[in-house]
Amino acid sequence: MMKINKIQGLMLASGMATLALMQPAMALDAQTFVDRIAAVYKIGGYDIQFGAATLDGDTITVDGATVGVTGVEEPWTIDTTLTFTGVVEGDDGSFTADALTIPDIDTEFAQDPVGRVSLVDISATDLYLPPEDKVNVTALLESVGSLTTGPLSVTRDGTEVISYESIEALNEFSYDDANALTDIASTFSVNGIWADLSTVSEEDAEAGAVIAALGLTEINGNISQSMTWGMTDGHLVIDDFLFDFADIGAINFKADISGLTPAVLEKIYAMDAASSGSTPEEAQAQQMMVGMELLQALTLTGSSLRYDDAGLTPKLLDMFAAQSGADRATFVEGLKAMVPQLVGQAGIPPLTDLVVPAANAFLDDPQSIEVAVRPATPTTLLVLSAAAANPAGLISALGLAVTANQAAAE
Repeated sequence: MMKINKIQGLMLASGMATLALMQPAMALDAQTFVDRIAAVYKIGGYDIQFGAATLDGDTITVDGATVGVTGVEEPWTIDTTLTFTGVVEGDDGSFTADALTIPDIDTEFAQDPVGRVSLVDISATDLYLPPEDKVNVTALLESVGSLTTGPLSVTRDGTEVISYESIEALNEFSYDDANALTDIASTFSVNGIWADLSTVSEEDAEAGAVIAALGLTEINGNISQSMTWGMTDGHLVIDDFLFDFADIGAINFKADISGLTPAVLEKIYAMDAASSGSTPEEAQAQQMMVGMELLQALTLTGSSLRYDDAGLTPKLLDMFAAQSGADRATFVEGLKAMVPQLVGQAGIPPLTDLVVPAANAFLDDPQSIEVAVRPATPTTLLVLSAAAANPAGLISALGLAVTANQAAAE
């Protein structure tokens, strides 16, 4: 009898151990998973309504979704299957997933003329959803490790008019010893952008003539961005946000600001959410209050916007000169005579002193032009706003500089 009881006890213990090991898999629930996604993205102003969710092992398939965005009237319908693979629920109630994939798109979007769009290899990887009681802005920021697509192609009447080779957005997250998010390093790129503008004249003859005159019937380029963001002090550095197109030019934006913490973002998102259900007066009051907090919280170290010409400006000058009946040199001298008058309308002599020399240098030899603000010391936007009462003083406070044909600062 004792032997039988011992065997039964061992079987019971073994069964309990097996159940304990199986518990995480049994606890995984498809509806809870998609509800958590909706909760995380609701913070950012997205209202996501998922279709039926089905669990098979560690894969969850969802029958499409409807995505509403705060401030946008019409929701976006995703009429295809969403597949989440490698889904795991943590002991704390969080979720991770290896990837989200969406079937390739190949569909018509217009009938006369027939328009068709195709997009392949759509994927998001390294997904993270926090426990239900920790859904916040930080969770939104660290929810996706990468988002990529393969080639896009848009055709009209069977002829390709727009395409790109790929999109790639990558996030690298750093954590402290308590596993709290401390830093994000992000890169974003749209590669191999191409467009055929030769058919624009069919719908807009005037625009088509300008495009032909500038030799821009076909454009090629890339868009890229690189940035780092610290969560503790909200230090955001945009190293580059570059639009670079062959035979046209490159526009690059850089910025260095502090104070954009998750707490500040939380207030911005909360303001947007509150505004959608408020009277115009209430919304305006809320925006003013949050706006003042932002001005106090954000500190500007520097920012710049730079244009490097790759052939567009000389073509524009030649075209406008021809339209005016003058040669290019005469036309440029006329423009240079107008610049002081145009800038002088602002009534700020120091601004004229900054802009005119740079504008003249660029018109004479179109290489590059850059507008930069670099305060002597990092300065809050509230202080800069106060300085705006005296425009000449604001120029000094900002460390405003306008330069032409100089090498880009590292």
